[in-house]
Amino acid sequence: MASFRFFIAISLVSLILISTLTPSISKTAKNDDVELDDDEDLRFLEETEGKKDAAPSHSHYKEEDGGDDEYPDLDDEDFGNYHDFDDSDSDPYKEPEVDDKDVVVLKEGNFSDFIEKNKFVMVEFYAPWCGHCQALAPEYAAAATELKGEEVVLAKVDATEENELAQEYDVQGFPTVYFFVDGKHKPYPGARNKEAIVTWIKKKIGPGISNITTIDEAERILTSESKVALGYLNSLVGPESEEIAAASRLQDDVSFYQTVNPDVAKLFHLDPQVKRPALVLVKKEAEKISYFDGQFVKTAISEFVFSNKLPLITIFTRESAPSIFESDIKKQILMFAASNISEKYLPSFQEAAKSFKGKLIFVYVQVDNEDFGRPVADYFGVSGDGPKLLAYTGNDDARKFVFDGEVTLDKIKAFGEDFLEDRLKPFYKSDPIPETNDGDVKVVVGNNFDEIVLDESKDVLLEIYAPWCGHCQALELTYNKLAKHLRGIDSLVIAKMDGTTNEHPRAKSDGFPTILFFPAGNKSFDPITVDTDRTVVAFYKFLKKHASIPFKLQKPVSAPKAEAASTPEAKGEESKESDKSSNGGLKDEL
Repeated sequence: MASFRFFIAISLVSLILISTLTPSISKTAKNDDVELDDDEDLRFLEETEGKKDAAPSHSHYKEEDGGDDEYPDLDDEDFGNYHDFDDSDSDPYKEPEVDDKDVVVLKEGNFSDFIEKNKFVMVEFYAPWCGHCQALAPEYAAAATELKGEEVVLAKVDATEENELAQEYDVQGFPTVYFFVDGKHKPYPGARNKEAIVTWIKKKIGPGISNITTIDEAERILTSESKVALGYLNSLVGPESEEIAAASRLQDDVSFYQTVNPDVAKLFHLDPQVKRPALVLVKKEAEKISYFDGQFVKTAISEFVFSNKLPLITIFTRESAPSIFESDIKKQILMFAASNISEKYLPSFQEAAKSFKGKLIFVYVQVDNEDFGRPVADYFGVSGDGPKLLAYTGNDDARKFVFDGEVTLDKIKAFGEDFLEDRLKPFYKSDPIPETNDGDVKVVVGNNFDEIVLDESKDVLLEIYAPWCGHCQALELTYNKLAKHLRGIDSLVIAKMDGTTNEHPRAKSDGFPTILFFPAGNKSFDPITVDTDRTVVAFYKFLKKHASIPFKLQKPVSAPKAEAASTPEAKGEESKESDKSSNGGLKDEL
């Protein structure tokens, strides 16, 4: 009997505990899912939001030749994405049959070992949904089959599955194709067909160097080729020849030759009595001759050619852009000047460039060239005929530094040294600060960014847009409606910034629109990229989840009445009452 009473007592205690804990458990589960408050009714948001309000989400990866251009006056989305692949047609695409039995599939687990064990590897980073990748697939597979048995392997990586690999190799578009030589990679610049791939690879894995035995051959080469490296050797076979041949494979745009003929060496401006092996680089540029004086090994030879192969000054054109922005030398000094005044300043600019070979690229931008000079000047925030000098860290970092002073040889050299030593203050573009900024959506420019966005007392949602961007235009109505509903919440700021005319180191965009969230009290950390449906409700739920300062949106007074109204007449009367209310801001339809 006692045991029965004990059992009853235990059961009652258990029931009491369960009934007490259940609400807490339920509440915790809801908090884990970051759901809205139980009593928060968002039907008035959903009901007033039409289908046309939604805008497509921005894709962080892009097909290489598709999508909206970030800088519409230029061909590519940014200066760092220059590819010579042909555009595929926009006609409906039928996926071809692919026999890729000779293409190796690489993943995170086997990638490094495979690259290390194979001297030559071509790797395609692709996305299964990408039309350009689908078009390349049969050509790539056919090339792999034709090259089977050669000293090269063609491989592929599904970048949508192998995200870490894609990030490690800076895959920003599809397809991205790299060619690895002894573990070092460079972009494949050729066309997307089997013949082009096979021809290009055979050149890369071939001897890499040709012999010059006669004066006639030497004269023909010097006349027809723009950049030539000549090794003056003791023998055309052996270790010296192997080193220069290995170096040649690391430099795509320079032709390598070797000779033992003193007369050929003399024609290439080498002293026939010079100690061998010797090497000279000959260019059709202002600085025609560069002599190698290092250790005769492939690494040193390749570095010498790399440092000296570019002209002292590269004139910016569509053709030269890849050599500038895809170079391993990231830092650049750019001079912006109209053609009618450039002759006065180019000699000093060119002379200064000699001190920075292999460290900086010197670029001349002709600002009165409307096809490419003016768009580049606009991108860098340069106006007028110049001359104006800027230092640029390259697309990965994208910091700019303005030269202030007279354009003389000594001052340009000092500017370059300060740039290399990181002693310059960055420059950021900015529109004028608005005289009034009382709208529901606050206008942010470069010069008021800190004041508005980095205010630690506010949660800030920032849209970085471009006026010409169709996605941005489609989003505007929804964004304005969101701001109108949230304008009474003092801790929350809805803001926008024209990313084409304003810059800030904390506002980096990967396309337009980019939407960033800066939580209150956490402004020293990177902002949160907003990747959600572009509807008022979705944005609102995102803000409720991520805001550092809790808030609650007051429902419009008309919402419960509208819910109760069952006839058109009643709804009409409801609308009239809403118009008379002093709290009309919340009652405006989304």
